[in-house]
Amino acid sequence: MKIIFDKEKMLKALNSVTKATPVRTTMPILEGILIQTNDSSIKLTCYDQELGIEYIIDDCTVNEQGAIVVNAMMFSEIIRRLPNTDIEVELNDKNLLEIKCEGSLYKLATMNPDEFPELPEISVENSIELEQNTLKDMIRKTIFAVRTEEDRPIFTGSLFEVKDNKLNVVAVDGFRLAWKIKDLGKPVSDFSAVIPGRTLTELNKIIDDNFDPIKIGVSKNQALFEIDNCKIVTRLLSGEFLNYSSVIPEKWDTRIRVDRASFADCFERISLISSSSIEKEKKYPVKVNIEVGKVTISCTNQTGDAKEEIYCTTEGKDLEAGFNPKYFLDVLKNIEDDEVYVNFGTSISPSIIESTEEDGDYKYMILPIRLKND
Repeated sequence: MKIIFDKEKMLKALNSVTKATPVRTTMPILEGILIQTNDSSIKLTCYDQELGIEYIIDDCTVNEQGAIVVNAMMFSEIIRRLPNTDIEVELNDKNLLEIKCEGSLYKLATMNPDEFPELPEISVENSIELEQNTLKDMIRKTIFAVRTEEDRPIFTGSLFEVKDNKLNVVAVDGFRLAWKIKDLGKPVSDFSAVIPGRTLTELNKIIDDNFDPIKIGVSKNQALFEIDNCKIVTRLLSGEFLNYSSVIPEKWDTRIRVDRASFADCFERISLISSSSIEKEKKYPVKVNIEVGKVTISCTNQTGDAKEEIYCTTEGKDLEAGFNPKYFLDVLKNIEDDEVYVNFGTSISPSIIESTEEDGDYKYMILPIRLKND
């Protein structure tokens, strides 16, 4: 194999595919990147047997065809630090990969490409196409609610559900729920799939904030994302996801309409006291007290005490309830609306944050924390 390529093109490809290299593995081949040539293009592949990413670089100079596996991190870091010009890569007669650029020469040990696992062939059963910035926004506004503990594996991913020509992306961790909705604008077949949170996190780093299309296809146990020259393959999580629409209360006893940014600022300042240590978050929740025309947010613990007041439109009963402020902050920081509705039931009922518009495209549910006097 003997190839010449532009550094910036290769670096863009490496930044994408290396997101599928495992953090820890007992199989050294999975720490590698498969480099293959085809006429005047180079295909890079990384695959940890759960997430696989393939990227094709076009318009390269391929003097000798071939395939090889080399340590992904080492290869990437060398390319990253070389000058911004063309780079030559060649497999020598000792099976070492030589990387040449101006006065630089590096030689890396290689692995047998035949031992590299193949990406699964996906027979797509259902698919949709979105603009990349739409998908990026939907992931960003829900991913924080994905469960990080492995005790309930199905909740370590987000539900992608197409129903009634709308895409619903839903994440839930047992304490909160995030739901983002997109009207697809044309008839599509209904389907649902739970995509691992790690896949979505890495995908969001790869896709651009633009109007270029991304195609999402699903089969029985795999999902495929296709963007330009990049293909991302991931396993789906199995199990029964929460029936999210049935757990969100439709009625409320207390509602506020509040300036989103001001409300977020209050929670952020209060959290300095409430989250002085992680273990104390549940023991010392933030208290939300709603009276006519006003919300008071307060916290008292061994670190100190704090109180914030914000004036807003209120409807319904007075209310006192406790919450983890981080859950409110995660939501309020990911909404662009100037104002939001926050709906409450009793002091032990879920709180719902939603748009002030009738056709709002998001809902967030946060469970309260029982106060000591409850």
